[in-house]
Amino acid sequence: LGLEPDQLMLSLSHTHAGAVLCAADAHLPGGELIRGYLEALSAAGIAAGREALETARPGLIEWTTGTCTLAAERELDLDGRALVGYNPQGTADDTVTIGRISIDGEVRATLVNYACHPTTLAWQNREVSPDYVGAMREIVEAATDAPCLFVQGASGELAPREQYTGDVAVADRHGRSLGHAVLAALDGLPVPGEELTLDGVVESGAPLAIWTGTPADGGEAAAGVVSSVELPLRDLPTLDELAEEWKDIDPRSREERLGRARNLRDGYIEGPTVSHPVWAWRLGDAVILGHPGEAYSRLQTTLRERFPETPIVVMNLTNGPGFVYLPTREAYDRGAYQSWQTPLAPGALELLESHAVSLVAGLRG
Repeated sequence: LGLEPDQLMLSLSHTHAGAVLCAADAHLPGGELIRGYLEALSAAGIAAGREALETARPGLIEWTTGTCTLAAERELDLDGRALVGYNPQGTADDTVTIGRISIDGEVRATLVNYACHPTTLAWQNREVSPDYVGAMREIVEAATDAPCLFVQGASGELAPREQYTGDVAVADRHGRSLGHAVLAALDGLPVPGEELTLDGVVESGAPLAIWTGTPADGGEAAAGVVSSVELPLRDLPTLDELAEEWKDIDPRSREERLGRARNLRDGYIEGPTVSHPVWAWRLGDAVILGHPGEAYSRLQTTLRERFPETPIVVMNLTNGPGFVYLPTREAYDRGAYQSWQTPLAPGALELLESHAVSLVAGLRG
């Protein structure tokens, strides 16, 4: 596409019911199909990128937020064992960040940023599915008559309450809940291109403040940056030690765990620390930030608290290996799955947060 490294972010929706993206899994059943799929996927992405660059027009992105209760904390302690599943005592970030994209007053697209693992469907399912993202897009696109782009937020510890099923109707129900939350937030906006402005006071039985729609005055700045942060590694066991540790679990699960560990060592770890890249774009008044790992939701809540007047989109699983968790220190203390699966040491999330804050501050000038 002729782009610079800071000009492209490829973000995965994270469905666990999608086609395999890892060429190193070619030895598994059906693995001979992976290479052709990846080639077709990359060709389609290049074609879409070229079309976008060739047909680009000035437009307007208006931002709003809504709430959706689909996501729940998925760190459950049961009799001293850390499980991956709905924790009724936990709290979850319920914020949906939404961008309405219009040209000359006509809605042309909707961007939806929400943090929740698309893990409704599990081993019982035999269908290729976008999980809840598909039904969400159908709801939004039917109402707006425009494409809907979903980008996965910082969801390292978040997932639906009801999950690990083969029933696609459950995934569709989840998607409808998010889709209706998006539409509710969009319906709270004025018409495209307008903002509410105090227009005067009408004396009636009470003094009435009159707000009317006036042309919106948004920012036009655009900038992009890619910058890495050095993150510490745990004292990693060897692959042989991991094989011994997991020798008593079923062979398929053991091989999946070992495959993940092997892929991480081959494609992510190159020294005593990890150089973890972060991409950040400023589009008008908003900032879009992506990184290749699976950060806990604290990354996005920290950025929103630090920059309350700036619309911020945070994306996990962007331009990188994807299955590198960045848990909180509390997750390490509990022995959560994410903490022993990741090669990163405690404190990595905090370092990423600090780096992200500095990038956003720099882009905002």
